Amino acid sequence: MSIETHRNARTVSLPVSISAWAVPVLVIGQFAMVAILPVAITLIGTLRDTRHTGLRWWAAALTVAYAIPLALWAIGPDRAPSLSKDMHPAFAVLIVAVAIGYQVVRIRSRQKDR
Repeated sequence: MSIETHRNARTVSLPVSISAWAVPVLVIGQFAMVAILPVAITLIGTLRDTRHTGLRWWAAALTVAYAIPLALWAIGPDRAPSLSKDMHPAFAVLIVAVAIGYQVVRIRSRQKDR
């Protein structure tokens, strides 16, 4: 298999893959507000790739799971100084689970392409 064929078999680009891994790390590490950039990179990068529609649903689910606590934090009357302090633990678990689900689907689709 040539290098070019191997690159075409990749499901998403390297920055998208790294961003998708960074989301659960940042949420677990109490840097949930910083995770807005990796969530955006994951969504935009996945939507731009037309080969794998299954990943689009996972990227959209990740964005929605992150956007809900972000919106609740932004419109809440008594906001904590950080999103991590204000986020309900169930939302953190949901974000981490969806991000891991995205990675599982990405890895499985990559294995199918080989």
